[in-house]
Amino acid sequence: MAVKVSVIVSIHNPGDTADPCIRSVLEQTLPADAYEVIFVDDGSTDGIAERLDTVAAVRRNVRVLHLPHTGSPMQGRNIGLAAARGAYVYLLDQGDRLERAALEKMYERALETDADVLIGRLVRDFGPPMAAFEASVARADILRDRLLSLLTPHKLYRRTFLEVHGLGFAVPGGRIAEQTFAVRAYLAAKVVAVMADHICCHLGEREEQDEDLRTVTAELLTLLSVIDENTEEGRQRDRMYAYWLRSMLRPFLSARFAASSVDRGRMFTVTRGLVVDRFPERIDRHLPIHLRAVAALVRAGRLDQVITYANVTRRAGLRADLLDVRWEGHVLVLGLAVEVLAGDGESARYRADGERLLWLPPRSLDPELLPEGLNDVTSAVARARIEVYVRHAETGIIYFLPVDYHVERVPEEDAVRLRILGEAKLDVAVAALGAPLDSGQWEVHVRMYGGAHQARTRVRRPDGPLNCMGVLAQRPRRRLVVPCWSDAGELALAIEPRSFSESIALVSPGASIRRQENHVYVVVPVPYVPPSGGPPLELVLRNTTGRQREITAPALVEPGVPGRIPGQLVAKVPVKRLLPGRDRLGPGAWRSSLRTENGEVGLRFGLEMRGARVDVRPWAEADQVRRRTPMGRDTLLRRLSRHVPGARQLLRLARTTKHRYLRD
Repeated sequence: MAVKVSVIVSIHNPGDTADPCIRSVLEQTLPADAYEVIFVDDGSTDGIAERLDTVAAVRRNVRVLHLPHTGSPMQGRNIGLAAARGAYVYLLDQGDRLERAALEKMYERALETDADVLIGRLVRDFGPPMAAFEASVARADILRDRLLSLLTPHKLYRRTFLEVHGLGFAVPGGRIAEQTFAVRAYLAAKVVAVMADHICCHLGEREEQDEDLRTVTAELLTLLSVIDENTEEGRQRDRMYAYWLRSMLRPFLSARFAASSVDRGRMFTVTRGLVVDRFPERIDRHLPIHLRAVAALVRAGRLDQVITYANVTRRAGLRADLLDVRWEGHVLVLGLAVEVLAGDGESARYRADGERLLWLPPRSLDPELLPEGLNDVTSAVARARIEVYVRHAETGIIYFLPVDYHVERVPEEDAVRLRILGEAKLDVAVAALGAPLDSGQWEVHVRMYGGAHQARTRVRRPDGPLNCMGVLAQRPRRRLVVPCWSDAGELALAIEPRSFSESIALVSPGASIRRQENHVYVVVPVPYVPPSGGPPLELVLRNTTGRQREITAPALVEPGVPGRIPGQLVAKVPVKRLLPGRDRLGPGAWRSSLRTENGEVGLRFGLEMRGARVDVRPWAEADQVRRRTPMGRDTLLRRLSRHVPGARQLLRLARTTKHRYLRD
């Protein structure tokens, strides 16, 4: 059988970290005689070369090529491409992992679309979301479909296409040289296709490489020359130039640049020369306003002003607040307010000039250095948009949600604030590009473009409690869906919790208490109560200070109205201020959990009792209470001293006097 796909894997001293990658390429659903795996070893010394030779000895579709150490995967990739026999080739790094059906699905889609380059869906646990996978595209455009966000070599290439155009990697080559290979392929290909409906590859995090600034500059000049050779003057070329201009200017606003002076002057000098020589001022209009200001300062040669600007924008960013959460049938609707934060961490403000909106630069910047008209952000605000997406907490896979939004001007004294108000809709039955979302916890993220900033953030917890109603989704099967908060106060969506008690634990940060005479009623929201009422539950409280004690109280579950009113769990806990008994809540901090006949699940809140007052604390905060009191071991005498006027001072004095007169 003819070889359909050749997988080329670059290897160098991976230790045990390459095992998932190796297993993934050997366990593909394609028949073994329909694909081949070429491991290119870059002079490894950790025994991986011998292991790979052993694998190749028993598998006819595996080859190992041994190279002297070069310090870069580029030479190995070129040799692997030259040795490949498949109709298509796929490039992989040692920390990556293919899904079992990845090669089969990508090959079928490449034949279907007649693609020279096919990009199968990539998933990673780091960096910004890959917006290019919002939908599958049979004929992708390099700008419209955001292909410049996918410049790593993880693609399926037609081998004859690479040979005809003489495409290869620069040696030794760095990150920019790798991007040049991808750009040349995009611009030369007749068809570039994107397959978003199937996960193909899980990307491993790459090691940071210290690249010489002059080498990076030379590689970038080569990349710009490739763009010049394959595009005409105009909007496409300018927007492609703007992509790398943004990459060059962003480091100037980083905390690292602001805080450290190491090589800062050299970095500024080299970057300024490149900006002046190769990036005309017309490119700046494709940048957000804060980077336009940096570009102007760089062109003016004012390193001092760039450092000042970096320091005053340290806290700039984005804030996304949850205004409303409700269920419309089985669709979760999230009402959001998104706002840009200035360098002081407060809402960014603009000056209104009729219909125009003007950016207000920091007072520390010299206004004469900023070109006329730079601060006019009217058109940028008109194009502003937000994207809302969910990310699986374990796998890292991302799906974008449909969202309706509009920009609102909020007058404030002599300025205005800008807010983007929107509603995102999440239907768990179709959110995964027409398929249901997998079980697990999904984070909710927001990304904004336009105006005076481009940033992403998590949806934060508002001042009030989250309406934690769960819904029993009916498609494709009955699954409980629960909106909840993470431990950091960020919105998430739990699909199909493993048990009834776990569903309660997810929303337990919304717990409250009601004090009545010698009892405390602990009330915990319940997202969904099954018709049976659920299994019998007990609330368990354990103290975290002094001698270990445990209190248990039966918990009564009261049902709510599914999709409208959440249920609640109520436990009656006896309280005693002085000389607390074994079954009574006493002074100190207490961790909470739910106990069923099948086990125990920790809740995400604790109780803290001081005097007659009992408060609810987040579990992480409650856990930080010391097991020893400031006055020493938590004895009965010291517990009594907390309620006797003047006793604290007497005990503290006795303790200090004891240690003051100890002999050496």
